Amino acid sequence: MLVLSRKKGETIMIGDEIEVKVLSIDGDQVKLGIVAPKSVKVHRSEIFKAIQAQNKEALSGVIPDFMKQLKKK
Repeated sequence: MLVLSRKKGETIMIGDEIEVKVLSIDGDQVKLGIVAPKSVKVHRSEIFKAIQAQNKEALSGVIPDFMKQLKKK
């Protein structure tokens, strides 16, 4: 893990196209601004984990049924 210190208004570049800027600091809360291409999905980690869990749940019922249909052919 890379650990960097930044002050309000300072930025971090990730590759050539992603910029993370510290917009404000209020106590223990930091507000970040992220500029990234539309092709890059940006989510809070708890949202990302929820999306992964929903995708896994959606696939859990589809794959066995699909495999059963293949065996019948």
